[in-house]
Amino acid sequence: MPCYYAGDELGTLKSVSYASGANPKEWKAITTVLVPGGSSGRSKTVQKLALHRASDSNALLAAVHADGSAVAYNIQGNSQLSVMHEWTEKKLKEGQRFIGLAASESAVYSCTSNGALRVTKFGKDGSEPSSSVTSLPMRLCEWRLSPDSRTFAYGGEEVELSLWDTENAFSENTAAAQPLSTDSKKRRRGDQLLPGELWHAKNVPNDHLSLRHPVYNTALTYLQASSSHAHQHLLVGTANGSVRRYDTRAARRPVSDWKGIGKVGGIGTVEKGIYEYEVFVADRGSTLSALDLRNGRVIYTYKGISGAVTSVAPASSLMASASQDRYIRLHSTFGPPAEAGQQQEQKGDVLEKTYIKVVPTVVVWDGAVGAEGLEAEREENEAEDEVWDGMQAAESDS
Repeated sequence: MPCYYAGDELGTLKSVSYASGANPKEWKAITTVLVPGGSSGRSKTVQKLALHRASDSNALLAAVHADGSAVAYNIQGNSQLSVMHEWTEKKLKEGQRFIGLAASESAVYSCTSNGALRVTKFGKDGSEPSSSVTSLPMRLCEWRLSPDSRTFAYGGEEVELSLWDTENAFSENTAAAQPLSTDSKKRRRGDQLLPGELWHAKNVPNDHLSLRHPVYNTALTYLQASSSHAHQHLLVGTANGSVRRYDTRAARRPVSDWKGIGKVGGIGTVEKGIYEYEVFVADRGSTLSALDLRNGRVIYTYKGISGAVTSVAPASSLMASASQDRYIRLHSTFGPPAEAGQQQEQKGDVLEKTYIKVVPTVVVWDGAVGAEGLEAEREENEAEDEVWDGMQAAESDS
């Protein structure tokens, strides 16, 4: 049965499992409180969750809160949590927030909107965890770690999309650098790369009045695993509602720029789906849609959502979402048509919705798949790599 973990505005952590009925469209949610919320109000809001599954019976779950506190849990089964390590991000100031969190086999990475990037490593021999901190530009909106943990990317308000080598970012020379108030101040002399940086984007051309487009990247995700850490496919959502695809090998400007995808408040969330060419995009209104990456076309939009979707978690042919209307929803998903531009015959729907008394803020899939599922996923990723390597860039750098 599919299982997800969710956090809310009071700091509660829950598991939400789904059991299917005789009808494929009938699902029942089973909700279990794992960590009760506090009485200190929104200071304990769960801002990010990240999960790494080591085996079918063992996983690492990390959570960061609005007050700067962070916890790494060990999960046995689906509902037994034990605290591995707790710490506080002292560089998180009032009015700032966590904008990125990722977990690997032996480490947790966290990033704040003011550019404090921390890696907390866990010793295999039971030794005390260690941590390192480095400084990134300020005014960040989103930070993501690559699937293999070798690179990370970020973007923000007047901060262009940037790709970094993870190990080099935490080297002594980089860590000693002073934080930047904006990304542009370091770019004025030759557009040079910063220490540890592999690539950074270039703003789109001026508009028809020769006016500069403001840089405001609000969401991003990696589109695929890559054998070359300097060659990545990235997808970015912006405050003006555009969705842009970048190929770091082809150009610094987006190879595709699809305008008007976000109808209200710009793009809030982008997430790669399980199917080839599939991506999910949510704006800051109440729209959650599936896009075809070949042409940027909306292939279907989920109905019945009355609040902004703040988090989505695709898993196999299902997806969970958390929204500000206090529901956690389970969705069906269907991949784009075989050929770009064809009519989409099957469209995703809301299979079940669970009312949560406190607004849910984030949801993650528990990552549990059997051995057969892991092998199928590996083969699918290899085939997808070949497809992406053969794709032609829609635009070139100018």
